[in-house]
Amino acid sequence: MTALNDPYQLRVGVPSVEVFRRLRTDAGLSDKSPEAVALALPNTWYGVVLYHESEPIGMGRIIGDGGTAFQVVDMCVHPAHQGRGLGKRIMAALTEELERRAPATAYVSLIADGPARFLYEQYGFADTAEHDSIGMYRSMKAS
Repeated sequence: MTALNDPYQLRVGVPSVEVFRRLRTDAGLSDKSPEAVALALPNTWYGVVLYHESEPIGMGRIIGDGGTAFQVVDMCVHPAHQGRGLGKRIMAALTEELERRAPATAYVSLIADGPARFLYEQYGFADTAEHDSIGMYRSMKAS
């Protein structure tokens, strides 16, 4: 429960293409093309946008097939608002929805950049290397 005078509000949904790109770059994440974002956002399984007064300042999304595999992506909070537990609010909303709707046998993954791993560990995420697994990725950038 949040205080009545709390200037932050978490809303279910996804931002516009422009706001999505701004939130990512403001938080130091890589930019994505408008065309890619326009394709991606409608395929969000669950998403939240965090507002400070009426300005979007953070977000998080879950993507996946709806049954066996999910991934937490686009977790970010504007640097001017970091250190106030706002990432925890976003992550709590995402994990609550996973616990509510995802099958018990589903696999949920994410990529933790730097110290973000400590936030994700609070929500039950573990380093895959400790389980004889490694995370891998491939960028579609031209070589």
